[in-house]
Amino acid sequence: MSRDVLDRDPIADEPLRILEPDGSVAAPDLVPDLEAETLLSMYRDLKFCRRFDERMISLQRQGRLGTYASMAGQEGSQIGSTYALADDDLVSYQYREHGAVVARGAPWEYLLYWMGHEDGNAALAEIDVFPLNISIGGHLPHVVGWSWAAKLDGADRVGVAHFGDGSTSEGDFHEALNFAGVYDTPTVFVCNNNRWAISIPRADQTASETLAQKAHAYGFRGIQVDGMDPLATYVATKAARENALDPDEGELRPTLLETLQYRFGAHTTADDPSAYRDEEEVKEWRRKDPVDRFELYLRYEGHLDNGRIEAVEAEVEETLADLIERTEERSADPTEMFEYVYEEPTPRLEEQRDSLDDLRATHGDDALLEED
Repeated sequence: MSRDVLDRDPIADEPLRILEPDGSVAAPDLVPDLEAETLLSMYRDLKFCRRFDERMISLQRQGRLGTYASMAGQEGSQIGSTYALADDDLVSYQYREHGAVVARGAPWEYLLYWMGHEDGNAALAEIDVFPLNISIGGHLPHVVGWSWAAKLDGADRVGVAHFGDGSTSEGDFHEALNFAGVYDTPTVFVCNNNRWAISIPRADQTASETLAQKAHAYGFRGIQVDGMDPLATYVATKAARENALDPDEGELRPTLLETLQYRFGAHTTADDPSAYRDEEEVKEWRRKDPVDRFELYLRYEGHLDNGRIEAVEAEVEETLADLIERTEERSADPTEMFEYVYEEPTPRLEEQRDSLDDLRATHGDDALLEED
């Protein structure tokens, strides 16, 4: 895979794009040489992500799931970038990049986290994924630290950090990029720019023309990529990974990829996007849907037909049904909320746990569901 794509100017050049929204090929010379099996696997994961999103929102509305962050519209960046990695590369994500977990073969325990069990986070370690991060940008310095350790150990491994455009307004973002540049760490920063940091538009976050150009202040390359094009994100991440392990002459190992995309739904199930954005804008971006785009491309290439699509959809539906059933079979224990707050519980925490135990002993678990 050529690394020339990393030489693109984040201001003067158009974002890296291989597939047009209608599935046609915009840059034939950049199409990666992937087996049909791999392409179909990517397609299956894209379809899984979209349906997973729909089911999770439905479960949340039924009171069977906690607050959930939708990824619809952003699957292309997550699937494309993760497929470009080695299995033992580290992935760290914010809270919306479920696709990165799916591409790694998401363990069934992942859904446990969204139903209130911390075990769901712990299970991610088995697939070299850092625990989900809720604090905005707080995970970025940790990924750089891990990458630096991998470099010192001489390991051929790369740390990949997913985050949203809102994270670029946080100090952790700048500290992480500065350390990555100073210590030349094998880190790939994937900024999933979906235009909105909850209700704050990208234009109100920075005066910079692009987010990718911020990498230049720290001494390394940054480029813009069409994040709704799975092949473009694959190619850009593959090139960035190669450079992280064996940098071009005169270049540093880190790379910042600003993947341009759009969040179709709400920030989370606790948000109402109609209060701050125009529905016409949403409709315009839906015409660039990454799932539809990739499906059309595979049809043109002869890898996909109606029969295959129906088979994929049936498998996804069955897998999700089994996943949800298996997760809900595990009964919730409210005392789990106290187990992971501190390494050793504080007196205040023990007091709260004792109070909960007394409440359950006196009134039963039904009392926890009663309104004040």
